[in-house]
Amino acid sequence: MIFSRGRARRTLFACMLACASPAIAAAGTPVETVEISARPISQFHIGHNETRFGPLEFVGGLEMTSSARDFGALSAFRFLKPGGDFIGVADTGFWFFGSITHDAGRRPSGVTNFRMQQMVDASGRPIDRKWEVDAEGLAVEDGIATVGFERDQRVAQFKIDPDNMKAPVRQLDYQVPAEELRQNRGFETVTHANPYGQHAGGLVVVSERSLDKAGNVYAAVIEGPHKGVFTVRRDGDFDITDGAFLPDGDLLLLERSFSIARGVKMRLRRIYGESVAKGAVADGPVLMEADMGYQIDNMEGLDVWTRDDGALMVSLVSDDNHSILQRNLYLEFILHQD
Repeated sequence: MIFSRGRARRTLFACMLACASPAIAAAGTPVETVEISARPISQFHIGHNETRFGPLEFVGGLEMTSSARDFGALSAFRFLKPGGDFIGVADTGFWFFGSITHDAGRRPSGVTNFRMQQMVDASGRPIDRKWEVDAEGLAVEDGIATVGFERDQRVAQFKIDPDNMKAPVRQLDYQVPAEELRQNRGFETVTHANPYGQHAGGLVVVSERSLDKAGNVYAAVIEGPHKGVFTVRRDGDFDITDGAFLPDGDLLLLERSFSIARGVKMRLRRIYGESVAKGAVADGPVLMEADMGYQIDNMEGLDVWTRDDGALMVSLVSDDNHSILQRNLYLEFILHQD
């Protein structure tokens, strides 16, 4: 479904982006198996056959639907196996796991083995209060998932066990003064820096739209040899929804914009790795921008991975806010370095 241009639907969508999410479903079985129907997307620019968009080449995508009431609100994901098995978080307080399949032409073809599990407190009870489990950012390394939460602002680490996700094992100092984080504009990006770069694989967090006095976006290096607060230059009316480091050390950011007049837009921006440093204002060029003439929605999740033929891949997912006006999308691109 593509959004209509009607003012009423856009107004409703604006409200959903700003304050969305339904109550979390009551606790059921520890792990819920979810059947996903995936409709292939062959054109990124609707009605056009081109595949190259700046340095990004569209490979294919999926529109994902399910009759399961908890499916949706996918806010961040990371691959556990490149282009295959993944873990993610929904901002309704769920973990999700699954696998992306590909056809003979290397295009995404489906989603298999999809499971969801509600986040739990220290006693193992499901957490039903949305504001406590508004999970937005995710990083994965060595069997540990690091999650950024909004509203109840925190960055917490969990041991990854797809059959039994438990309470966090620890919480991290996120460096940014708590009073500078806006309630619903906290850490949407949680990612590990380049292991061979200046931050030696340390964790980096970037807020959605918590701004300093100069109007730049608060961010921080929270682990590694050079911990400290920095900012990202805010460019236009876009907010940051996720990010991941590229092999060369640059930071790829996913950004989203919404207005009643224009609808939703998405953008990918490449932040120079050397500008990700304590006290600096990080910045870099826009690689691609897309509006509602393209197969996009409320794009919130990003991961970078290397395909078995050496291609550098960028995968994106959208958050449907459990709304009939929005879609759960998975999109896949090659990032060309020439």
